[in-house]
Amino acid sequence: MALAPDIEGFSRLITALDPWLDRVVIVGGWAHRLYHLHPAAQKLDFAPLMTLDADVALPQTLPPQTPTIREALVAHGFQEEFRGDGTPPATLYHLADSDSGFYAEFLTPLTGGEYTRSGRRKATAQIAGVNSQQLRFIELLLNDPWTVELSTDDFGLAAPKAVRVANPIGFLAQKLLIHRKRSADDQAKDILYIHDTLQVFGARFDDLRIEWTVRVRPSLHRKAVKEIETASDWLFGEMTDVIREAAGIAADRRLRPEGVRESCRYGLQQISLTD
Repeated sequence: MALAPDIEGFSRLITALDPWLDRVVIVGGWAHRLYHLHPAAQKLDFAPLMTLDADVALPQTLPPQTPTIREALVAHGFQEEFRGDGTPPATLYHLADSDSGFYAEFLTPLTGGEYTRSGRRKATAQIAGVNSQQLRFIELLLNDPWTVELSTDDFGLAAPKAVRVANPIGFLAQKLLIHRKRSADDQAKDILYIHDTLQVFGARFDDLRIEWTVRVRPSLHRKAVKEIETASDWLFGEMTDVIREAAGIAADRRLRPEGVRESCRYGLQQISLTD
């Protein structure tokens, strides 16, 4: 059975990253898609949001290894597309022999100030040969990841693969912490991701509460904790155009904006991410 183009692209990425699967973490939209495969997920009557890009979080350092991640990507048909004027430049990794539009990006935590002593912005870093964007709060996605298994049938793999995905509480916390700095379109998409993640794990709020209390909250600065724990007021306290837009993204599901707002508010309160 032929795979959908996005599934095929992701499978080729996972095959290329096989030697590093115990150290890298799938984040962003593909992490959300893979949540549906986790044993803790409940069965839902809607498909996860689709995305053409796969975000991969890397730790700030990896042991030297041959081939490098970049060399492995190239060997599996990926080519680089450089963007911006950073040093090194931000880079997308496209499949050279596919018109699916699938591509991968690499992300790594930004620590300390945003600028070097020479005044250069710390936008990117080269890790294992790939140019990785340095962003705030990526450590929330790297810490205490969960694991899902990709089957041979569904992903066209030679053997099942265990893939690490962002801890869903880290995923939610990171979405809340970056929300104010995102564009309106990205804010709407992130609200829908928050809504749907809470739906996926709606039967396991007790487990998620432990993840927040024991693993995620202690790692955060008190200012970040306050930002997250007041999100029910500043983000979901009243109806906004961004929440309306979030409901509109999933028009085929006929989500009500007020339903999205109430579900997010309730879910975050249940797992103690908000007061």
